[in-house]
Amino acid sequence: MPKEVVFPAKSAFALLDYEDDPLAADEIRGTTVATLISQGTEIGWANGDDFPIRPGYSAVFWVEEVGADVEGIEVGELRFCMGHHRQTQQCAARFTMPVPADMTPDVALLTRLMGVSMTTLMTTKARTGDKVIVCGAGPVGLLAAHNFIIGGYDVSVVEPDALRRSQAEQTGVTKTFARMPLDDPEFVGKVALVVDCSGHEAAVLDGCKIVRKRGEVVLVGVPWRPYTDLKAHEVLNAVFFNFVELRSGWEWDVPILSRDFVWEELLDGYNNAPYSTFGGFERAMRWLSERRVKLDGLIATVSPSNPAEVYSDIIDRNIREPFIVYDWESLS
Repeated sequence: MPKEVVFPAKSAFALLDYEDDPLAADEIRGTTVATLISQGTEIGWANGDDFPIRPGYSAVFWVEEVGADVEGIEVGELRFCMGHHRQTQQCAARFTMPVPADMTPDVALLTRLMGVSMTTLMTTKARTGDKVIVCGAGPVGLLAAHNFIIGGYDVSVVEPDALRRSQAEQTGVTKTFARMPLDDPEFVGKVALVVDCSGHEAAVLDGCKIVRKRGEVVLVGVPWRPYTDLKAHEVLNAVFFNFVELRSGWEWDVPILSRDFVWEELLDGYNNAPYSTFGGFERAMRWLSERRVKLDGLIATVSPSNPAEVYSDIIDRNIREPFIVYDWESLS
């Protein structure tokens, strides 16, 4: 029987059996090569209250079965999807993408994380050449910085942790700070966009203080818990007097797939939407395949055979690399 990672209860991690569902006409299915652990999200889920949870974020798999209505996908293809940590992947074909032949599965998985901040890149009012600050150089923040660097913005990263700062620099980020440069006249009042990927309320307040008038502070990082005794008034004061546009960085603020303009469906919404989640994924995968981000030594590969040990190492920060990948072929 195939195996999958399950959180059966609070702070509990197990590898359990499961059965595949019957294959629908629009679906494809195959053996998983690797899946990506979304560290903050999955630890947040494990500390929640609704169980069991079958986590997963990003998967690469070999296509072995193709539904009757699926066209343009062949058995033997390597494809990407937003899949669970399990030995097989089964999903609607339209929600998958081919992995380029010259791209390794572990790098292809990062498409999903790079897509998180792609929505902000699609929706921001900041323009190429503007100053952008990314707060937090964890997996999402590091790739967010590169989204904007590739987009032609003047990007800086603020990250208190020295290891994460050095890793950001290793990938090609040239401007990093241990704290927000609130005393630097080159930044104060001149930053068009702050992308907070830390979920830290103090970082959000600093962002509201440094942006230019009508500048944006976008909340991408999840505020899983309070880090300070900061009062809401301090944020409100900075937003009000600096005319800040403080908003959500919700990644699903664009449709999952784009579609052509349909006159008969004008009231359905997202009609002829120019941007989409999978459009962002396609862009991210292309940039990663072009090696726009230097990833050497930054991806850790682990076995899913003992998920309790893996998540314990994540919580204790025993894994130095920012990106952690389950190798499902190790179970074969």
